[in-house]
Amino acid sequence: MSIDGLWIGQVAMAALMNVAFAFAVGSALLGAWLAKDGQTKVSPARPAWLRAQRAMLTATVVLVLADVGWLLYQAASMSGTALPAAIGVVPTVLTQTHVGYGWSLAFAGALVLLGTVMASHTGVLRNGLLWLAVIMIAAGKASLGHAADDGPLSAAIAMQTLHVLVTGVWGGLAMAAGLAVLPALGASTARGMLIRTATQVSNVSLVAVGLVLLTGLFNAVRGSGGSFDAIEMSTWGHVLTLKLALVALALVLGGLNRFSALPRLRRTASTMDAHTFVNVLYLEALAMIGVFVAAAALSHSVPAFAALG
Repeated sequence: MSIDGLWIGQVAMAALMNVAFAFAVGSALLGAWLAKDGQTKVSPARPAWLRAQRAMLTATVVLVLADVGWLLYQAASMSGTALPAAIGVVPTVLTQTHVGYGWSLAFAGALVLLGTVMASHTGVLRNGLLWLAVIMIAAGKASLGHAADDGPLSAAIAMQTLHVLVTGVWGGLAMAAGLAVLPALGASTARGMLIRTATQVSNVSLVAVGLVLLTGLFNAVRGSGGSFDAIEMSTWGHVLTLKLALVALALVLGGLNRFSALPRLRRTASTMDAHTFVNVLYLEALAMIGVFVAAAALSHSVPAFAALG
């Protein structure tokens, strides 16, 4: 692994893909939870629902653009050419490499997701296509990393797909809720809606966290070959340690909200406690952005077991 401009560009595009995908997933969930009340023009939930819709559209557009940028950097890296010249290599990458197949699946999912977001109508078909697109993106993203070394239909791909999905749910809810949606429920007239939505965010995040830890453990053992020495002595292991530290920070912040701020908010419904919950969620969102950046660097680093032979 050579840390040069192409590697930094790849990691930056991959991190942007991770954040945008998660933000879109979190916004989709929040939009669905707020839709019944938010579609009523006089409802106090409407500003938050509109923010969820706009956040999802913005995140999906960014995801599509980041996908294209990542492919260009990947083509340059695989061909050893300069970035502008890599445009001519893109067709070969798409048609003759497993990276091209995985990227095509993820990009197709992103386009379908963008189409569903832009659709003016809602319904079962639209929602079905939306979540099918999310699964396509997760499976495609899983095929771009080290899990693809075991083959397209391997347990590693299945576990990485699940990991991408549940990390997107956890991190996406933290980012979309903490940075965009819940601040729009700050008025006292929206306090009941804030409490209900905060409870949904906390409950779904709890389930997602359990699956994140399970799939993350599988990936860590696979990447290290089951050796703590490999983690300690490799660049991959150092990046993994940073990622785990950020995950631990996000867990602490999420735990503070679930076991302290949220119960107090339910009891008092006060403005101070509402601000406390949203502020802690904001910090959790920042920690999750760090997790996604570290995950991007990890996926573009040589696994510990391979680096150490």
